[in-house]
Amino acid sequence: MTPEPGEFMSTLTPEEIAELRAAGRPRRWERGVTIMTEGDTTDWVLVLTKGRVKVSSHTTSGTEVVLAIRGPGSLLGEMGAIDGSPRSATVTTLEPVEGFVVRDFIAFLQTHGRVAVLLMQFVVGRLRDSDRKRIEYGAFDTTGRVATRLIELAERYGEKTNGGVRVALPLSQDELAGWTGASREAVSKSLRALRDRGLIETGRRRVVIHDLEGLRKRAR
Repeated sequence: MTPEPGEFMSTLTPEEIAELRAAGRPRRWERGVTIMTEGDTTDWVLVLTKGRVKVSSHTTSGTEVVLAIRGPGSLLGEMGAIDGSPRSATVTTLEPVEGFVVRDFIAFLQTHGRVAVLLMQFVVGRLRDSDRKRIEYGAFDTTGRVATRLIELAERYGEKTNGGVRVALPLSQDELAGWTGASREAVSKSLRALRDRGLIETGRRRVVIHDLEGLRKRAR
């Protein structure tokens, strides 16, 4: 496993990763499978080693809100495992994924104090990121929010090509809409506006960013 930058496992030593892996058992899921369900009460965590998932929640009207996209090295379900509260979000696979499930995560943290401190810092970082996104929703228009999410995808998953930065991710326009807090129609209009300005090119479940700096300016 090579943890993606910014994911929890990237902060651990190889020895700590090996010990956490030894405390769990391997699992794998196909694309489109729900791994965790909002509202469930379970005490296990998942460490992703391959593939990507979406973390989402649903409003009272049934609208899906995508909270995050997570990849290899991500720790999922840690809050419910720590405080015993129901799951705060649903985790669904965007592609085939592999990982290992750790059922007695509290016991692991009790014997690995450095990991526990790193986890506290990581959770605080996620809370700060949530606050930043709430500010975005109030300060940016839909096109600005779409541009911001595309930049995030490019920085995390982008591959440099002759034409720019290519992002191949099994994320539909509906899911992108849920991630930006907008309707599918508004996201489609924003993507068209970014295409018309020559900033991006879109295809089936892929985006090529031709002008990353121009996209950053539009996101502000």
